[in-house]
Amino acid sequence: MSKPCQCSIIGTGSYMPSKVLTNDDLSKMVETSDEWITTRTGIKERRIAADDETTSDMATAAAKQALEAAGVKPEELDLIVVATVTPDMFFPSTACLVQSKLGAKNAIGFDISAACSGFLYALQAARHFLNGGPRMTALVIGAEKLSSLINWKDRNTCVLFGDGAGAVVVRRDDRKTAPGRVLSTVMGSDGTLADLLKVPGGGSACPITAENVALRPNTIYMEGRETFKHAVTRMYQASLDALEQAGVKAEDVKLVIPHQANARIISAIAERLNVPPERTFINVDKYGNTSAATIPVALDEAQRSGRLKSGDILLLVAFGGGFTWASSVVAW
Repeated sequence: MSKPCQCSIIGTGSYMPSKVLTNDDLSKMVETSDEWITTRTGIKERRIAADDETTSDMATAAAKQALEAAGVKPEELDLIVVATVTPDMFFPSTACLVQSKLGAKNAIGFDISAACSGFLYALQAARHFLNGGPRMTALVIGAEKLSSLINWKDRNTCVLFGDGAGAVVVRRDDRKTAPGRVLSTVMGSDGTLADLLKVPGGGSACPITAENVALRPNTIYMEGRETFKHAVTRMYQASLDALEQAGVKAEDVKLVIPHQANARIISAIAERLNVPPERTFINVDKYGNTSAATIPVALDEAQRSGRLKSGDILLLVAFGGGFTWASSVVAW
């Protein structure tokens, strides 16, 4: 077995666009209502990026906050990993664009595509990079402009998603008592279920053409009921595995920070873990599902609002298209 990665989160940041799209606003665009959306999802509103605001713009804004909180200069960064399914373009990577905007001239950068699990995948990738060589400091970002993938005529999906970005600075630190240390991460995927949650068009399998553009194949398609079922099962098991790997129990967890997809999913996970509502972080009501951005945004909000204390055990857990899932335990 390889030596565990000794890495700590030393700064957090987030960015949410200024435009607010409420449930009442959506009811004027598609056949729905505030009551219908709130009852099924817990979402009241979400943020929508400006037309000229890109994923890399939002990622850079969140990154600047995280760097400031960590007391790290851009040129001190060795690595930038961006988790996103809404890159500015197919290539270059969003991470390279963020590197340029930050002036992080000494960092290498790449993107990870794992949908809503992307941030935890990126965090684990950064840990391995820092553990396996001379690099010391990484910037890990989850950023999405999901409004660019939404079919605003599909009420089953358009009510769910929003835009935003969150970031953390991670540093290699061999001290066993270092604050913010990541104790464990588990990940999984099941590509046999890929058709349940996807954007079918826009890639090499189904390029956008004059003949198919009206069908909007480059928008989100989801089998909601099946996705819900798998999300609860996989997130619960991933949480148990991460807790076991870290050597802690569910009752030791001070705050669960789950992927913010749906309030009912979050409640189901907390109930199975016997974690009371006051120890579960929820902001899905304000932002909806921002995919890879949900966990780092929630982590930053929890930190800045004073909900995190030194030594607190945090459980981060996510599920997304692929299907993918991941969970991390952090000793704050």
